[in-house]
Amino acid sequence: MKVLVIGSGGREHALAWKLSQSKSCTKIYVAPGNAGTAEEPKTENVDLKAEDIEGLLSFAKSQEIDLTIVGPEAPLVLGLIDLFEENNLLCLGPNKLAAQMEGSKIFMKDILEKGNIPTAAYKVFSDHELAKKFLENCEIPIVLKADGLAGGKGVIVAFSREEAFEALNSLMVEKKLGNAGNNLVIEEFLKGEEASFIVLCDGKNIIPLASSQDHKQRDDNDKGPNTGGMGAFSPTPLITEELNKKILDEIIKPTLDELNRRNIEYKGFLYAGLMIDKEVIKVLEYNCRFGDPETQPILMRMKSDFLDLCFKAAKAELNNLSIEWHEKVALGVVMASKGYPEKYETGFPISGIFEETSSAKVFHCGTKKESNQICSDGGRVLCVTGLGSDLNDAYDEAYKATSKINWDGAFYRKDIGKRKK
Repeated sequence: MKVLVIGSGGREHALAWKLSQSKSCTKIYVAPGNAGTAEEPKTENVDLKAEDIEGLLSFAKSQEIDLTIVGPEAPLVLGLIDLFEENNLLCLGPNKLAAQMEGSKIFMKDILEKGNIPTAAYKVFSDHELAKKFLENCEIPIVLKADGLAGGKGVIVAFSREEAFEALNSLMVEKKLGNAGNNLVIEEFLKGEEASFIVLCDGKNIIPLASSQDHKQRDDNDKGPNTGGMGAFSPTPLITEELNKKILDEIIKPTLDELNRRNIEYKGFLYAGLMIDKEVIKVLEYNCRFGDPETQPILMRMKSDFLDLCFKAAKAELNNLSIEWHEKVALGVVMASKGYPEKYETGFPISGIFEETSSAKVFHCGTKKESNQICSDGGRVLCVTGLGSDLNDAYDEAYKATSKINWDGAFYRKDIGKRKK
């Protein structure tokens, strides 16, 4: 089977790595890929951007691709699935309407509200002055969210009124995130601990993936600005078997029911970002794809044939299927460029990247090869993932490997999986 993976990050490297292990996989193309995907067995990079949906369609037709798997959210929101399906090409991911679960915070919150799914209280604003007036009297801390896609930078937690006004000005006046900030969701600050709950859907059936926990803040002890994610581990002890059932019954299924009520079919990965405070679970956000960096530790633990799962999901044949997992724990540490998530420089040679072992793997997030040298090419550059008998063992494996790698300006959190209770 020939597979096309769309995207260039750590998630897409992990997808290609896991797909290549399937006996039914003959060839993987990654568009555009990175220096890591280029080195995987059966895998070749293609010089096509993830948002070039017409170019990707032409490529998939010319190469007679059997299955396309979309990594990032942007091509999904642009309608890549709709385009491929119109051309009778098998593709895994939500269509343009369903992808609004991530493409519009307002749409997502409306789904939650109408479906009676627990989430933070919120208000929607399109007028800067009205939003400012609301912020003058609201409880602090408060959360401001750009409505549109913002590459993981559209959520700002303001711990003072001054920070709230600065965030509002940045999003609605200075337009630092472009049109994504034209409309704003302002919602209550939720207390608790975050967890990621990702499921695979085929339009009717749902298979939950292993639980995981992401670390969004840039700095140790959950300080600093929000990022796309600085590390993750799987499974998380936060989600017990009892909570797993509760999340499926009270959050995931009602969400899909509400989408179905609107005649919107959801196929592909659905990612719920949850805030858990003892037995109280509320939805922070939904993403319409596999998480990054959650994909890396989750796939490190998967025993099942990943290509078979994706193929059956795309064909709406997930009924009676389940996923086998290694009992070990996996933990990934993101190594980033100095300045991330704001301005950062790229093009620095990376030293110390090692060959894959049974207990550690380096997934490339933002890299390129120049003159036979792997160089940094993004804000998040690598996700070094360790596998161990428990969380402490996985931590040791990941950080032992991380300590060997370096480039000018490299930094990473030292406390992934060590969040203070």
